[in-house]
Amino acid sequence: MAKKKTSRQFATALEIERSIHVIRGQRVMLDADLAKLYGVPTYRLNEQVSRNKDRFPLDFAYQLSQQEFTTLISQNAMSKRGRGGRRTRPWVFTEQGVAMLSSVLKSPTAVRVNIEIMRTFVRLRRLMATPGELVEQLTKLAETVQLHDDQIKVISQVLQQMIETPVPSQRSIGFHAKHDND
Repeated sequence: MAKKKTSRQFATALEIERSIHVIRGQRVMLDADLAKLYGVPTYRLNEQVSRNKDRFPLDFAYQLSQQEFTTLISQNAMSKRGRGGRRTRPWVFTEQGVAMLSSVLKSPTAVRVNIEIMRTFVRLRRLMATPGELVEQLTKLAETVQLHDDQIKVISQVLQQMIETPVPSQRSIGFHAKHDND
């Protein structure tokens, strides 16, 4: 009997974004999340990676330390060991590692999912302004605020002058004679 094909929707950008974590200062994806997106078991994905170790240097993929794994379990409510969950520490893949996975996993699904993952990483990179750009934007904003502050002060002074009632002159109208009392 032939296996029934399931019509699984491909990964959405939101699913991919939720799968991206920051570990050791890098944006990475867990092996389990990638396997789910690719529609393969996690052990198969890791098996392909271990068969192609030369394609995955440490800046492409690495296994989490026990402490990182424990932290990840508590943050993401992953199964604890002994409850049917993972028994090995997960592998994480950087953007370059995910790109390399496309050369190891050759199914049409893997190719399409990889394209979406790459687009998501690029979009996240664009959203995150570099520190130099942020400083430049903040400087421009500060200059604009200062300019507006100066203009508001001038407007405030003019309005204050208009609100103040003018002091009436003490000069009375008409002819005034000086009276000498000699």
